[in-house]
Amino acid sequence: MTDPYVPPTVWTWDQESGGQFSNINRPTAGAQTERPLPLGKHPLQLYSLATPNGVKVTIMLEELLALGHAGAEYDAWLINIGDGDQFGSGFVAINPNSKIPALVDHSMDKPLRVFESGSILLYLAEKFKALVPSNHFLRTECLNWLFWQMGSAPYLGGGFGHFYTYAPEKWEYPINRFTMEVKRQLDVLDQHLATNKMMVDSTYSIADIAIWTWYGQLVLGRQYDAAEFLDVTNYKHVLKWAQEIDARPQVQRGRMVNRITGDRDRQLHERHDATDFDTKTQDKVAPVPD
Repeated sequence: MTDPYVPPTVWTWDQESGGQFSNINRPTAGAQTERPLPLGKHPLQLYSLATPNGVKVTIMLEELLALGHAGAEYDAWLINIGDGDQFGSGFVAINPNSKIPALVDHSMDKPLRVFESGSILLYLAEKFKALVPSNHFLRTECLNWLFWQMGSAPYLGGGFGHFYTYAPEKWEYPINRFTMEVKRQLDVLDQHLATNKMMVDSTYSIADIAIWTWYGQLVLGRQYDAAEFLDVTNYKHVLKWAQEIDARPQVQRGRMVNRITGDRDRQLHERHDATDFDTKTQDKVAPVPD
């Protein structure tokens, strides 16, 4: 048994913590490099990566386009967080917290920045009057679940995901602690979805989009290679809901945008036009030699 860690009186940062992403973690904010952001042809400019938080916004935009909202056309630029792109001066200017996704709306006299994935979903829902209920009671329920996700997912990603997958060593206490919490959250969802087709009655909304990218993909086996460990098949109502949303063409397209891992025909590093899904996936723009 190793000796217990005794915290110093005042914590100081003098070395990398180890584990994946340790090379870009710092205890300070602000730009680390001078790097302006590219600008495309559409009013909506998205700077992101296909993490669960990033996928929320690309799914939302594809859903809006499918509903006929032409003003939701967008340029999606890749921000590779593994390379530290989020610390470039241009990105920090639109999100001082240096986290993806971030959106800039150029459809008005003064460009408007929107950061934090939940804020972007709500902004787009209100801008286009879609995917959030207009009824006061249902709208409130939708926002209840949207903010539930925003408050709960850090336990899944930063807690369970970090210690189960990314930490330099596996430690029993944090894995057990965060596994217990993630399973409790899955049970919250399972009990709710036992009597509701979607998160807000039977109406597909931004609450479903936000929660699905984290918990839906978790039970579908796409998060942290942990489906068996978490016994996700036990949450049958969550699984049914997740599979139904996964089948939506808009969701399938949204998952491809800014993706840099997985099957090459499902990776669309940048998205500037609807035709890009057919012509600019990585298997087409950078085919692997025979």
